[in-house]
Amino acid sequence: MIQFDRVRGTAQVVMRLRGLPQQLQVLTALCLVVTAAAAIGAEPGAKSDKEMKPYTQQIAHTEVSFDLVPIPGGEFLMGSPVSEAGHKDDEGPQHKVKVEPFWMAKHEVTWEEFELWSLLMDTKLRRFQNIKPTPLDKSADAITKPTPPYTDMSFGMGKDGGFPAICMTQHAAKKYCEWLSAKTGLYYRLPTEAEWEYACRAGTTTAYSFGDDVSKIDDYAWHSGNSVVDGEMKYHPVGKKKPNPWGLYDMHGNVAEWVQDKYEPDFYKKFPADKAATFPIALADVEYPRVARGGSWKFDPLEARSATRLASDPEWKQQDPQLPKSAWYMTDALFVGFRVIRPLRTPSEEERKNLRLDAVVPSDVKERVTMDE
Repeated sequence: MIQFDRVRGTAQVVMRLRGLPQQLQVLTALCLVVTAAAAIGAEPGAKSDKEMKPYTQQIAHTEVSFDLVPIPGGEFLMGSPVSEAGHKDDEGPQHKVKVEPFWMAKHEVTWEEFELWSLLMDTKLRRFQNIKPTPLDKSADAITKPTPPYTDMSFGMGKDGGFPAICMTQHAAKKYCEWLSAKTGLYYRLPTEAEWEYACRAGTTTAYSFGDDVSKIDDYAWHSGNSVVDGEMKYHPVGKKKPNPWGLYDMHGNVAEWVQDKYEPDFYKKFPADKAATFPIALADVEYPRVARGGSWKFDPLEARSATRLASDPEWKQQDPQLPKSAWYMTDALFVGFRVIRPLRTPSEEERKNLRLDAVVPSDVKERVTMDE
């Protein structure tokens, strides 16, 4: 039979085909490996960043997929100089950070992707097609899902056609990553704040990945000055503007993106000036504040700079009718979404736990779960 290590996305053949000739055992095992590999999707076999290539992640049993691009490891200067237009105190002091290689989704997670998990669409599609769940499907089905929302969480801005998913808490975004990891057999998570800025800058040191000239921003971002449709500001389908130098779309504007970190205004002051910090992350067990990056369709262009930090606030779920308020939805955060990364080096279970890389219910929020139909 085949045993899967779904964290590392590998398949190991366990020979339990006693009574068969040895050659037939080998042939049968190889057939099982090929079948298993097809089930978990096309995993790049990279062992170093030089071997990393772009790839498409297909979600099994659906027509949904998303593209990822390789982000090489390296060092960069995080934060912004005082001289930068729009600079804020929480963006300094600038400090060096060393980043390990990873793949990052070209686009923000769309409703088509997100609702496979949040609305049980993956389960419903399999039932409709009478598809027997695979071991990966069963693992994904076991991931906690949110209570059904009481309203359209796009608030009339649209879902079909590649619009970014919005209004989820950071906890919900992390749970989606857990589901995606279980479903695909590959480890996906939110980027850290440092990883996000490194990918956004794409080797640049300017205010934006396209330079310092804010007049060029309409070519790269949806913001408060160009997001009006039929007299109302709103978000737009992903990938409609120019990408940054590493092929990532909407890193500036459209929707802000959750990262792993708690928001600490003085966090950058903790790092030495004479050496690069390795995997800096601000851990948190309470709900507020957390960090979102990239600006949005609702904000001024200066809020879309590579170094801009956005702190979450309880007002982002002011309309939530549930008490205690949901761990899943932020009904007033129509400007917040997320994108996923896949690190080249899969972290150990201990690292994931100690660094809070996976979802942990905030200590001051009660998690309510939904039951599979």
